[in-house]
Amino acid sequence: MTQPDDSAQTLLEEPGPDASPGPLSPWRVLAPSVQTAPVVFASPHSGRDYPPDFIAASKLDVLRLRQSEDAFMDEVFDAAPKWGAPLLCAQFPRAYVDANREAFELDPEMFSDPLPNYVNTSSPRVSAGLGTIARVVTDSEPIYHAPLRFADAKRRIECYHQPYHRTLKGLVEKTKRRFGGCLLIDCHSMPSTQEAISLKAGNGTKAFDVVLGDCFSTACAPAVTDIAQQAFEAMGFIVARNKPYAGGFTTRHYGRPGNGVHVLQIEINRALYMDEKRITRSAGLPRLKRRI
Repeated sequence: MTQPDDSAQTLLEEPGPDASPGPLSPWRVLAPSVQTAPVVFASPHSGRDYPPDFIAASKLDVLRLRQSEDAFMDEVFDAAPKWGAPLLCAQFPRAYVDANREAFELDPEMFSDPLPNYVNTSSPRVSAGLGTIARVVTDSEPIYHAPLRFADAKRRIECYHQPYHRTLKGLVEKTKRRFGGCLLIDCHSMPSTQEAISLKAGNGTKAFDVVLGDCFSTACAPAVTDIAQQAFEAMGFIVARNKPYAGGFTTRHYGRPGNGVHVLQIEINRALYMDEKRITRSAGLPRLKRRI
């Protein structure tokens, strides 16, 4: 077995472990000194650098805004460079700009001016209030005091969403050139209270620990997803596949198994590693990191 490389390097430093008002950098990459695995990890929803103007424009305090985060997923997977794979992390919060959306999935009801024709205003994510610029946090609380200007949304997308995806595309292409193929792991977490992540087991109900999404085998070869599922189950996790999370924009957009690029979305139950109400790490975080 390949030994972990303790010389892994941080290419862009993180501003800090807790929510902070800025300034923002679009992303950071944790990279090995030499990439030895044909794998790229990405964490698009763990950003926690909240700009002051966003907080001022919101009806919600930072703790409520943070309910939308896949908090600490960057930490869960931060050993990736030791095993020869880079990890890309968004610095900006999901409630500010969602990197797991098309660049322009926007709700026209959020804006004081008309949106250009190229904007996708009718996706299911937009209808749910969870477009590229979200209207609500994940428990459906409205975020903003007043309508936004499209120019402000466009600036966010151009400054944060697009640089993140340019970086991700570059990592995937570099990996494919080096190894002849690439497996992109998109790292997410899911609320433990959601009914959809539970299953009936005998007379009781058990929540899924992990949901693997490969867009029903269109974004990743089934054999690759099989290996991931078997590995998680061997570690004692209860695993589901594609339900309720089949994969988001990143999975659909980058997954081209016929062209050597496989994408697998991993959702991890937050109860395994954090206090979901206070958005704090629990004693389960180091245990989870050791297990995976």
